[in-house]
Amino acid sequence: MTNTEIPIDEPLGTRIDLAVTRFGEHGFVTKAIGLLEGRNEGDDVLLYVGGRHAQGVLDGAPALYWPELWGARALLHVWNDDAEAAVLRGTTNQAWRVREMCLRVCAERRIGDESQLARRTTDENPRVRAAAARALAEIGTAASEESISRLLRDPQKDVRRAAGESLAVLKDRLS
Repeated sequence: MTNTEIPIDEPLGTRIDLAVTRFGEHGFVTKAIGLLEGRNEGDDVLLYVGGRHAQGVLDGAPALYWPELWGARALLHVWNDDAEAAVLRGTTNQAWRVREMCLRVCAERRIGDESQLARRTTDENPRVRAAAARALAEIGTAASEESISRLLRDPQKDVRRAAGESLAVLKDRLS
């Protein structure tokens, strides 16, 4: 499939399925890891994970953090354990959107180091703090309750809401 044959306007799930068909599941996960780690995995991979937005980048728009974010987001759809270390490193990426997405992957895949995730509950960005609470709810122990509870007093309403929901999930999971 050439770049012009990649259906960039299709939903992400459809594009990911096509990429897996083309590269194989392990091969595509390896490419997603490469993007997350800042490597160039080729225009076609960018189009699969980024769709129309990726075409804009290929046409000259600044890439910024988008390829890294798209690599992490792809790991919500396709996974193997080879990706865990890259996702955990991504939780400290300089771009908050990448940190947030990696924390979403941690929650979805139930991976992570409790203390590393707890540190993200003090992140400067509220969306990262909320994502950290959700990840801790999925992988944390009773010790995570303190980190999540502190977020109940966060200045941002969405963080407080995420903290309350995360506490309920954590308590339910541990009971």
